[in-house]
Amino acid sequence: MTDLSKLEPSEVWQQFAEICKIPRPSKKEGKMIEYLLRFGQQHNLATLSDAAGNVVIKKTATKGFENRPTIVLQSHIDMVCEKTADSTHDFERDAIQPIIDGDWVHANNTTLGADDGIGVATQLAILASETVEHPAIECLFTVDEETGLTGAFSLDGSMLSGRTLINLDSEDEGQIFIGCAGGINTVGRLKIAKQPVSANNAAFRIDVKGLRGGHSGDDIHKGFGNANKILNRFLWNATKQFGINLCNFDGGNLHNAIPRNATASFTIDKKKEHDLLSYFCGFKNDIVHELKYTESQIVIELTETELPTETMTPNCQSRLLNAIYGCPNGPIAMSHALPGLVETSTNLASVKMKDSVVEIVTSQRSSVESAKYDIANMVESVFAQAGMEVEHSEGYPGWEPDTNSAILTTAVASYKRLFAKEPEVKAIHAGLECGLFLKKLPGMDMISIGPTLRGVHSPSERIEIKTVKMFYDFLTDILRKN
Repeated sequence: MTDLSKLEPSEVWQQFAEICKIPRPSKKEGKMIEYLLRFGQQHNLATLSDAAGNVVIKKTATKGFENRPTIVLQSHIDMVCEKTADSTHDFERDAIQPIIDGDWVHANNTTLGADDGIGVATQLAILASETVEHPAIECLFTVDEETGLTGAFSLDGSMLSGRTLINLDSEDEGQIFIGCAGGINTVGRLKIAKQPVSANNAAFRIDVKGLRGGHSGDDIHKGFGNANKILNRFLWNATKQFGINLCNFDGGNLHNAIPRNATASFTIDKKKEHDLLSYFCGFKNDIVHELKYTESQIVIELTETELPTETMTPNCQSRLLNAIYGCPNGPIAMSHALPGLVETSTNLASVKMKDSVVEIVTSQRSSVESAKYDIANMVESVFAQAGMEVEHSEGYPGWEPDTNSAILTTAVASYKRLFAKEPEVKAIHAGLECGLFLKKLPGMDMISIGPTLRGVHSPSERIEIKTVKMFYDFLTDILRKN
Protein backbone atom coordinates (compact mmCIF):
# COMPACT_ATOMS: atom_id res chain seq x y z
CA MET A 1 0.00 0.00 0.00
CA THR A 2 1.30 3.48 -0.86
CA ASP A 3 2.25 5.60 2.16
CA LEU A 4 -0.28 8.44 2.14
CA SER A 5 1.06 10.07 5.31
CA LYS A 6 3.48 12.27 3.34
CA LEU A 7 0.57 14.04 1.65
CA GLU A 8 -1.01 17.21 3.02
CA PRO A 9 -2.99 17.62 5.13
CA SER A 10 -1.42 14.61 6.80
CA GLU A 11 -4.16 14.33 9.42
CA VAL A 12 -6.77 13.76 6.71
CA TRP A 13 -4.67 11.39 4.59
CA GLN A 14 -3.73 9.31 7.65
CA GLN A 15 -7.39 8.84 8.45
CA PHE A 16 -8.14 7.97 4.83
CA ALA A 17 -5.37 5.36 4.82
CA GLU A 18 -6.96 3.71 7.87
CA ILE A 19 -10.38 3.74 6.21
CA CYS A 20 -8.93 2.04 3.11
CA LYS A 21 -8.05 -0.93 5.31
CA ILE A 22 -11.67 -1.47 6.33
CA PRO A 23 -14.06 -3.32 3.97
CA ARG A 24 -17.26 -1.28 3.60
CA PRO A 25 -19.48 -2.38 0.72
CA SER A 26 -22.98 -0.96 0.75
CA LYS A 27 -25.21 -2.86 3.19
CA LYS A 28 -22.11 -4.52 4.69
CA GLU A 29 -20.61 -1.62 6.64
CA GLY A 30 -20.46 -3.44 9.99
CA LYS A 31 -16.67 -3.22 10.36
CA MET A 32 -16.71 0.48 9.55
CA ILE A 33 -19.49 1.11 12.06
CA GLU A 34 -17.45 -0.66 14.75
CA TYR A 35 -14.42 1.45 13.85
CA LEU A 36 -16.40 4.68 14.23
CA LEU A 37 -17.87 3.64 17.57
CA ARG A 38 -14.37 2.80 18.88
CA PHE A 39 -13.02 6.06 17.52
CA GLY A 40 -15.61 8.07 19.43
CA GLN A 41 -14.98 6.17 22.64
CA GLN A 42 -11.19 6.44 22.33
CA HIS A 43 -11.46 10.22 21.96
CA ASN A 44 -13.97 10.53 24.81
CA LEU A 45 -16.63 11.94 22.52
CA ALA A 46 -20.37 11.42 22.84
CA THR A 47 -21.17 8.69 20.31
CA LEU A 48 -24.60 7.52 19.21
CA SER A 49 -25.99 5.07 16.67
CA ASP A 50 -29.46 4.19 15.45
CA ALA A 51 -31.16 1.02 14.31
CA ALA A 52 -30.09 1.55 10.69
CA GLY A 53 -26.39 1.72 11.62
CA ASN A 54 -25.96 5.49 11.22
CA VAL A 55 -23.42 6.92 13.67
CA VAL A 56 -23.21 10.39 15.22
CA ILE A 57 -20.06 11.55 17.03
CA LYS A 58 -20.38 14.87 18.87
CA LYS A 59 -17.66 17.30 19.89
CA THR A 60 -18.21 20.32 22.11
CA ALA A 61 -17.28 23.81 20.97
CA THR A 62 -13.74 25.08 21.37
CA LYS A 63 -13.15 28.03 23.70
CA GLY A 64 -14.82 31.19 22.47
CA PHE A 65 -17.21 29.35 20.13
CA GLU A 66 -19.68 28.10 22.75
CA ASN A 67 -22.48 30.48 21.76
CA ARG A 68 -22.41 29.75 18.04
CA PRO A 69 -24.94 27.42 16.39
CA THR A 70 -24.13 23.71 16.21
CA ILE A 71 -23.00 22.49 12.78
CA VAL A 72 -23.65 19.00 11.42
CA LEU A 73 -20.91 17.54 9.20
CA GLN A 74 -22.12 14.58 7.14
CA SER A 75 -20.71 11.87 4.87
CA HIS A 76 -21.60 8.27 4.00
CA ILE A 77 -19.42 5.33 4.97
CA ASP A 78 -20.25 2.83 2.23
CA MET A 79 -18.50 2.67 -1.15
CA VAL A 80 -19.22 1.46 -4.66
CA CYS A 81 -17.36 -1.81 -5.27
CA GLU A 82 -16.21 -2.01 -8.89
CA LYS A 83 -13.02 -3.62 -10.22
CA THR A 84 -11.30 -4.40 -13.48
CA ALA A 85 -11.99 -7.73 -15.17
CA ASP A 86 -8.60 -9.14 -14.18
CA SER A 87 -8.72 -8.02 -10.54
CA THR A 88 -9.04 -10.69 -7.81
CA HIS A 89 -9.90 -8.14 -5.13
CA ASP A 90 -12.49 -9.27 -2.54
CA PHE A 91 -14.33 -6.16 -1.33
CA GLU A 92 -15.67 -7.96 1.74
CA ARG A 93 -12.22 -8.97 2.97
CA ASP A 94 -9.40 -7.08 1.26
CA ALA A 95 -8.06 -3.62 1.94
CA ILE A 96 -8.21 -1.02 -0.82
CA GLN A 97 -4.70 -0.38 -2.15
CA PRO A 98 -4.26 3.35 -2.84
CA ILE A 99 -1.54 4.46 -5.25
CA ILE A 100 0.00 7.94 -5.51
CA ASP A 101 0.25 8.70 -9.22
CA GLY A 102 1.56 12.20 -9.89
CA ASP A 103 -1.07 14.71 -8.81
CA TRP A 104 -3.67 12.05 -8.09
CA VAL A 105 -4.40 9.07 -5.84
CA HIS A 106 -6.19 6.05 -7.29
CA ALA A 107 -6.55 2.41 -6.30
CA ASN A 108 -5.02 -0.78 -7.68
CA ASN A 109 -7.64 -1.89 -10.24
CA THR A 110 -10.62 -1.08 -7.99
CA THR A 111 -12.73 1.84 -6.97
CA LEU A 112 -10.81 3.97 -4.47
CA GLY A 113 -13.67 4.70 -2.11
CA ALA A 114 -12.82 8.39 -1.88
CA ASP A 115 -16.56 8.67 -2.57
CA ASP A 116 -17.16 9.26 0.28
CA GLY A 117 -14.19 8.00 2.29
CA ILE A 118 -12.46 11.36 1.98
CA GLY A 119 -15.45 13.01 3.63
CA VAL A 120 -15.34 10.47 6.45
CA ALA A 121 -11.58 10.99 6.86
CA THR A 122 -12.02 14.76 7.04
CA GLN A 123 -14.65 14.45 9.76
CA LEU A 124 -12.42 12.13 11.78
CA ALA A 125 -9.45 14.48 11.39
CA ILE A 126 -11.51 17.38 12.78
CA LEU A 127 -12.86 15.25 15.63
CA ALA A 128 -9.31 14.22 16.59
CA SER A 129 -7.80 17.71 16.19
CA GLU A 130 -6.73 19.81 19.17
CA THR A 131 -6.10 22.91 17.05
CA VAL A 132 -9.13 23.36 14.75
CA GLU A 133 -11.47 25.99 16.16
CA HIS A 134 -15.17 25.31 15.80
CA PRO A 135 -18.62 25.57 17.34
CA ALA A 136 -20.24 22.42 18.65
CA ILE A 137 -20.17 19.85 15.84
CA GLU A 138 -22.16 16.70 15.22
CA CYS A 139 -20.50 14.36 12.75
CA LEU A 140 -23.11 12.20 11.04
CA PHE A 141 -21.94 9.06 9.23
CA THR A 142 -24.68 7.39 7.18
CA VAL A 143 -24.87 3.86 5.79
CA ASP A 144 -25.95 2.51 2.41
CA GLU A 145 -25.99 5.76 0.46
CA GLU A 146 -24.91 4.12 -2.78
CA THR A 147 -27.57 1.42 -3.14
CA GLY A 148 -30.70 2.96 -1.75
CA LEU A 149 -30.05 5.84 0.67
CA THR A 150 -31.49 3.58 3.36
CA GLY A 151 -29.37 5.19 6.07
CA ALA A 152 -30.77 8.63 5.31
CA PHE A 153 -34.29 7.21 4.89
CA SER A 154 -34.10 5.56 8.33
CA LEU A 155 -32.13 8.23 10.18
CA ASP A 156 -33.17 8.80 13.78
CA GLY A 157 -33.35 12.58 13.65
CA SER A 158 -33.40 12.86 17.43
CA MET A 159 -29.63 12.17 17.43
CA LEU A 160 -29.06 15.63 15.92
CA SER A 161 -29.65 19.06 17.44
CA GLY A 162 -27.92 21.14 14.76
CA ARG A 163 -29.94 22.78 11.99
CA THR A 164 -27.01 23.74 9.76
CA LEU A 165 -25.50 20.88 7.76
CA ILE A 166 -22.43 20.63 5.53
CA ASN A 167 -22.52 17.56 3.31
CA LEU A 168 -19.01 16.37 2.35
CA ASP A 169 -19.95 14.27 -0.68
CA SER A 170 -19.35 16.58 -3.64
CA GLU A 171 -16.68 15.97 -6.25
CA ASP A 172 -15.46 19.34 -7.54
CA GLU A 173 -13.24 21.69 -5.55
CA GLY A 174 -14.28 25.30 -5.98
CA GLN A 175 -17.94 24.44 -6.30
CA ILE A 176 -20.59 24.80 -3.62
CA PHE A 177 -23.72 22.77 -4.23
CA ILE A 178 -27.08 23.97 -2.98
CA GLY A 179 -29.40 21.52 -4.72
CA CYS A 180 -29.56 18.02 -6.19
CA ALA A 181 -31.77 15.76 -8.24
CA GLY A 182 -34.24 13.30 -6.82
CA GLY A 183 -34.20 9.74 -8.06
CA ILE A 184 -36.17 6.54 -8.51
CA ASN A 185 -35.39 3.07 -9.89
CA THR A 186 -37.57 1.21 -12.38
CA VAL A 187 -37.11 -2.54 -12.73
CA GLY A 188 -38.60 -4.76 -15.43
CA ARG A 189 -38.78 -8.57 -15.12
CA LEU A 190 -39.56 -11.02 -17.91
CA LYS A 191 -40.09 -14.76 -17.53
CA ILE A 192 -37.82 -16.66 -19.88
CA ALA A 193 -39.30 -19.25 -22.23
CA LYS A 194 -36.79 -21.73 -23.71
CA GLN A 195 -36.49 -24.07 -26.66
CA PRO A 196 -34.01 -26.84 -27.61
CA VAL A 197 -31.02 -26.05 -29.84
CA SER A 198 -30.77 -27.45 -33.35
CA ALA A 199 -27.72 -29.63 -34.07
CA ASN A 200 -26.89 -27.67 -37.23
CA ASN A 201 -26.22 -24.50 -35.22
CA ALA A 202 -22.99 -22.88 -34.06
CA ALA A 203 -22.64 -20.88 -30.84
CA PHE A 204 -20.93 -17.54 -30.25
CA ARG A 205 -20.20 -15.17 -27.41
CA ILE A 206 -20.00 -11.39 -27.87
CA ASP A 207 -18.30 -9.12 -25.34
CA VAL A 208 -18.45 -5.34 -25.06
CA LYS A 209 -15.89 -4.07 -22.56
CA GLY A 210 -13.33 -1.41 -21.76
CA LEU A 211 -15.86 1.42 -21.53
CA ARG A 212 -15.36 4.30 -19.13
CA GLY A 213 -18.51 3.76 -17.12
CA GLY A 214 -18.88 6.43 -14.46
CA HIS A 215 -21.57 7.92 -12.27
CA SER A 216 -25.05 7.88 -13.75
CA GLY A 217 -25.66 11.36 -12.38
CA ASP A 218 -22.37 13.20 -12.82
CA ASP A 219 -21.38 11.59 -16.13
CA ILE A 220 -24.68 10.87 -17.88
CA HIS A 221 -24.32 13.83 -20.26
CA LYS A 222 -20.72 13.18 -21.32
CA GLY A 223 -21.48 10.84 -24.21
CA PHE A 224 -19.93 7.73 -22.66
CA GLY A 225 -21.03 4.41 -24.13
CA ASN A 226 -23.60 2.20 -22.40
CA ALA A 227 -22.43 -1.42 -22.75
CA ASN A 228 -25.97 -2.79 -22.49
CA LYS A 229 -27.22 -0.57 -25.28
CA ILE A 230 -24.28 -1.37 -27.55
CA LEU A 231 -24.59 -5.11 -27.01
CA ASN A 232 -28.33 -5.09 -27.52
CA ARG A 233 -27.95 -3.13 -30.73
CA PHE A 234 -25.85 -5.96 -32.19
CA LEU A 235 -28.21 -8.67 -30.95
CA TRP A 236 -31.31 -6.88 -32.24
CA ASN A 237 -29.86 -6.45 -35.72
CA ALA A 238 -28.36 -9.96 -35.82
CA THR A 239 -31.75 -11.39 -34.86
CA LYS A 240 -33.46 -9.46 -37.63
CA GLN A 241 -30.88 -10.32 -40.30
CA PHE A 242 -29.69 -13.81 -39.38
CA GLY A 243 -32.27 -15.26 -36.99
CA ILE A 244 -29.86 -15.78 -34.08
CA ASN A 245 -31.18 -17.40 -30.90
CA LEU A 246 -30.18 -15.77 -27.62
CA CYS A 247 -28.84 -17.90 -24.77
CA ASN A 248 -27.71 -15.34 -22.21
CA PHE A 249 -27.38 -11.58 -21.62
CA ASP A 250 -25.35 -10.19 -18.72
CA GLY A 251 -24.44 -6.51 -18.52
CA GLY A 252 -23.75 -3.85 -15.91
CA ASN A 253 -23.93 -4.10 -12.14
CA LEU A 254 -24.99 -1.06 -10.14
CA HIS A 255 -28.12 1.05 -10.62
CA ASN A 256 -26.11 4.28 -10.28
CA ALA A 257 -23.24 3.37 -12.59
CA ILE A 258 -23.13 3.59 -16.38
CA PRO A 259 -22.44 -0.03 -17.46
CA ARG A 260 -18.85 -0.62 -18.63
CA ASN A 261 -19.10 -4.28 -19.64
CA ALA A 262 -21.74 -6.57 -21.14
CA THR A 263 -21.70 -10.06 -22.63
CA ALA A 264 -24.14 -12.33 -24.42
CA SER A 265 -24.16 -15.78 -26.02
CA PHE A 266 -26.28 -16.99 -28.89
CA THR A 267 -26.62 -19.65 -31.59
CA ILE A 268 -26.92 -19.33 -35.35
CA ASP A 269 -27.46 -21.62 -38.32
CA LYS A 270 -24.01 -22.70 -39.52
CA LYS A 271 -24.91 -21.66 -43.06
CA LYS A 272 -25.11 -18.03 -41.89
CA GLU A 273 -21.82 -17.91 -39.95
CA HIS A 274 -19.88 -16.17 -42.71
CA ASP A 275 -22.50 -13.44 -43.12
CA LEU A 276 -22.64 -12.94 -39.34
CA LEU A 277 -18.87 -12.51 -39.09
CA SER A 278 -18.92 -10.01 -41.92
CA TYR A 279 -21.72 -8.06 -40.23
CA PHE A 280 -19.87 -8.11 -36.91
CA CYS A 281 -16.79 -6.49 -38.44
CA GLY A 282 -18.90 -3.68 -39.85
CA PHE A 283 -20.81 -3.26 -36.61
CA LYS A 284 -17.60 -3.05 -34.59
CA ASN A 285 -16.17 -0.42 -36.92
CA ASP A 286 -19.35 1.63 -36.68
CA ILE A 287 -19.35 1.64 -32.88
CA VAL A 288 -15.65 2.45 -32.62
CA HIS A 289 -16.17 5.33 -35.03
CA GLU A 290 -19.24 6.65 -33.22
CA LEU A 291 -17.48 6.65 -29.84
CA LYS A 292 -14.00 7.64 -30.96
CA TYR A 293 -14.05 10.86 -28.90
CA THR A 294 -15.31 9.35 -25.65
CA GLU A 295 -14.44 5.62 -25.61
CA SER A 296 -10.95 5.13 -27.04
CA GLN A 297 -10.45 1.91 -25.03
CA ILE A 298 -13.61 0.09 -26.13
CA VAL A 299 -13.20 -3.60 -26.99
CA ILE A 300 -15.82 -5.62 -28.90
CA GLU A 301 -15.05 -9.30 -29.39
CA LEU A 302 -16.88 -12.22 -30.99
CA THR A 303 -15.70 -15.76 -30.18
CA GLU A 304 -17.07 -19.20 -30.95
CA THR A 305 -18.16 -21.30 -27.96
CA GLU A 306 -19.62 -24.69 -27.16
CA LEU A 307 -23.16 -25.33 -28.30
CA PRO A 308 -25.69 -25.02 -25.45
CA THR A 309 -28.73 -27.21 -25.03
CA GLU A 310 -31.33 -24.42 -24.88
CA THR A 311 -31.98 -20.88 -26.11
CA MET A 312 -34.78 -18.38 -25.58
CA THR A 313 -37.88 -18.77 -27.74
CA PRO A 314 -38.17 -16.25 -30.59
CA ASN A 315 -41.14 -14.51 -28.96
CA CYS A 316 -39.42 -14.13 -25.61
CA GLN A 317 -36.19 -12.97 -27.26
CA SER A 318 -38.04 -10.40 -29.36
CA ARG A 319 -39.79 -8.96 -26.31
CA LEU A 320 -36.53 -8.65 -24.38
CA LEU A 321 -34.43 -7.11 -27.14
CA ASN A 322 -37.19 -4.70 -28.16
CA ALA A 323 -37.59 -3.58 -24.55
CA ILE A 324 -33.87 -2.87 -24.20
CA TYR A 325 -33.68 -1.16 -27.58
CA GLY A 326 -36.70 1.02 -26.89
CA CYS A 327 -35.77 1.88 -23.31
CA PRO A 328 -34.66 5.54 -23.12
CA ASN A 329 -31.13 6.14 -21.87
CA GLY A 330 -29.13 9.29 -21.18
CA PRO A 331 -30.10 12.95 -20.70
CA ILE A 332 -33.78 13.66 -21.32
CA ALA A 333 -33.97 17.39 -20.51
CA MET A 334 -31.58 20.21 -19.62
CA SER A 335 -32.33 22.81 -16.96
CA HIS A 336 -33.48 26.27 -18.02
CA ALA A 337 -32.97 27.60 -14.48
CA LEU A 338 -29.30 26.58 -14.25
CA PRO A 339 -27.67 26.44 -17.71
CA GLY A 340 -25.49 23.38 -18.25
CA LEU A 341 -27.28 21.30 -15.61
CA VAL A 342 -28.97 18.08 -16.67
CA GLU A 343 -32.52 18.35 -15.39
CA THR A 344 -33.80 14.84 -16.15
CA SER A 345 -32.06 11.61 -17.18
CA THR A 346 -32.35 7.84 -17.13
CA ASN A 347 -29.71 5.09 -17.04
CA LEU A 348 -30.17 1.55 -18.35
CA ALA A 349 -27.96 0.14 -15.64
CA SER A 350 -28.03 -3.67 -15.75
CA VAL A 351 -29.49 -6.68 -17.52
CA LYS A 352 -29.24 -9.96 -15.61
CA MET A 353 -30.64 -13.43 -16.27
CA LYS A 354 -31.37 -15.34 -13.08
CA ASP A 355 -32.84 -18.83 -13.34
CA SER A 356 -35.98 -18.36 -15.42
CA VAL A 357 -36.23 -14.56 -15.21
CA VAL A 358 -34.38 -11.70 -16.88
CA GLU A 359 -34.23 -8.48 -14.85
CA ILE A 360 -33.55 -5.01 -16.27
CA VAL A 361 -32.63 -2.32 -13.74
CA THR A 362 -32.85 1.35 -14.67
CA SER A 363 -32.51 4.56 -12.65
CA GLN A 364 -34.17 7.91 -13.26
CA ARG A 365 -33.09 11.31 -11.90
CA SER A 366 -34.60 14.78 -12.07
CA SER A 367 -34.43 18.07 -10.20
CA VAL A 368 -38.14 18.44 -11.03
CA GLU A 369 -40.20 15.99 -8.99
CA SER A 370 -42.99 15.60 -11.55
CA ALA A 371 -40.47 15.02 -14.35
CA LYS A 372 -38.79 12.30 -12.30
CA TYR A 373 -42.02 10.32 -12.24
CA ASP A 374 -42.74 11.11 -15.89
CA ILE A 375 -39.50 9.53 -17.12
CA ALA A 376 -40.01 6.56 -14.77
CA ASN A 377 -43.46 6.08 -16.31
CA MET A 378 -41.94 6.30 -19.79
CA VAL A 379 -39.58 3.43 -18.95
CA GLU A 380 -42.47 1.49 -17.42
CA SER A 381 -44.52 1.89 -20.60
CA VAL A 382 -41.71 0.38 -22.71
CA PHE A 383 -41.36 -2.57 -20.36
CA ALA A 384 -45.13 -3.04 -20.17
CA GLN A 385 -45.38 -3.29 -23.95
CA ALA A 386 -42.90 -6.17 -23.74
CA GLY A 387 -45.17 -7.92 -21.23
CA MET A 388 -42.80 -7.38 -18.32
CA GLU A 389 -43.67 -7.05 -14.67
CA VAL A 390 -42.61 -3.56 -13.60
CA GLU A 391 -41.63 -2.31 -10.16
CA HIS A 392 -40.60 1.17 -9.00
CA SER A 393 -38.45 1.81 -5.95
CA GLU A 394 -39.63 4.19 -3.24
CA GLY A 395 -37.40 6.88 -4.69
CA TYR A 396 -35.92 9.86 -2.91
CA PRO A 397 -36.66 13.59 -3.09
CA GLY A 398 -34.51 16.27 -4.63
CA TRP A 399 -33.08 19.24 -2.76
CA GLU A 400 -34.42 22.57 -3.96
CA PRO A 401 -31.77 25.34 -4.06
CA ASP A 402 -31.93 28.17 -1.50
CA THR A 403 -29.81 31.09 -2.66
CA ASN A 404 -30.57 32.96 0.59
CA SER A 405 -28.97 30.26 2.75
CA ALA A 406 -26.97 31.61 5.71
CA ILE A 407 -24.35 28.84 5.53
CA LEU A 408 -24.00 29.52 1.79
CA THR A 409 -23.26 33.19 2.50
CA THR A 410 -20.60 32.19 5.04
CA ALA A 411 -19.07 29.62 2.67
CA VAL A 412 -18.86 32.00 -0.30
CA ALA A 413 -17.16 34.67 1.82
CA SER A 414 -14.77 32.09 3.24
CA TYR A 415 -13.78 30.75 -0.18
CA LYS A 416 -13.15 34.25 -1.56
CA ARG A 417 -11.02 35.12 1.46
CA LEU A 418 -8.93 31.94 1.23
CA PHE A 419 -8.45 31.64 -2.53
CA ALA A 420 -9.09 35.18 -3.85
CA LYS A 421 -11.71 34.03 -6.33
CA GLU A 422 -15.43 33.36 -6.49
CA PRO A 423 -16.62 29.78 -5.98
CA GLU A 424 -19.22 28.36 -8.32
CA VAL A 425 -22.62 27.95 -6.69
CA LYS A 426 -24.40 25.08 -8.40
CA ALA A 427 -26.89 22.27 -8.22
CA ILE A 428 -25.90 18.70 -9.07
CA HIS A 429 -27.70 16.11 -11.15
CA ALA A 430 -26.47 13.30 -8.92
CA GLY A 431 -28.46 12.42 -5.82
CA LEU A 432 -27.35 13.57 -2.39
CA GLU A 433 -28.78 12.63 0.97
CA CYS A 434 -29.62 16.29 1.61
CA GLY A 435 -33.11 15.98 0.14
CA LEU A 436 -33.97 13.30 2.69
CA PHE A 437 -32.44 15.27 5.56
CA LEU A 438 -34.57 18.26 4.60
CA LYS A 439 -37.67 16.08 4.54
CA LYS A 440 -36.84 14.50 7.90
CA LEU A 441 -35.54 17.69 9.56
CA PRO A 442 -37.46 20.63 8.04
CA GLY A 443 -35.62 23.93 8.05
CA MET A 444 -32.15 22.41 7.83
CA ASP A 445 -29.79 24.93 6.16
CA MET A 446 -27.39 23.00 3.92
CA ILE A 447 -24.53 23.13 1.45
CA SER A 448 -22.41 20.37 -0.09
CA ILE A 449 -18.66 20.65 -0.78
CA GLY A 450 -15.74 18.34 -1.50
CA PRO A 451 -12.35 17.94 -3.21
CA THR A 452 -12.00 16.99 -6.87
CA LEU A 453 -12.79 13.36 -7.72
CA ARG A 454 -12.97 11.81 -11.16
CA GLY A 455 -14.15 8.43 -12.45
CA VAL A 456 -16.24 7.70 -9.37
CA HIS A 457 -18.16 4.41 -9.36
CA SER A 458 -15.53 2.88 -11.65
CA PRO A 459 -12.00 1.43 -11.26
CA SER A 460 -10.64 4.69 -12.67
CA GLU A 461 -11.85 6.59 -9.58
CA ARG A 462 -9.19 9.05 -8.43
CA ILE A 463 -8.81 12.10 -6.20
CA GLU A 464 -6.71 15.19 -6.92
CA ILE A 465 -4.18 15.55 -4.10
CA LYS A 466 -3.89 19.33 -3.91
CA THR A 467 -7.66 19.78 -3.67
CA VAL A 468 -7.85 17.77 -0.45
CA LYS A 469 -5.88 20.47 1.39
CA MET A 470 -8.00 23.18 -0.23
CA PHE A 471 -11.14 21.34 0.85
CA TYR A 472 -9.87 20.90 4.41
CA ASP A 473 -8.79 24.53 4.71
CA PHE A 474 -12.14 25.65 3.31
CA LEU A 475 -14.18 23.52 5.67
CA THR A 476 -12.22 24.46 8.80
CA ASP A 477 -12.45 28.16 7.85
CA ILE A 478 -16.22 27.86 7.53
CA LEU A 479 -16.31 26.35 11.03
CA ARG A 480 -14.31 29.28 12.40
CA LYS A 481 -16.36 31.95 10.65
CA ASN A 482 -19.87 30.59 10.93
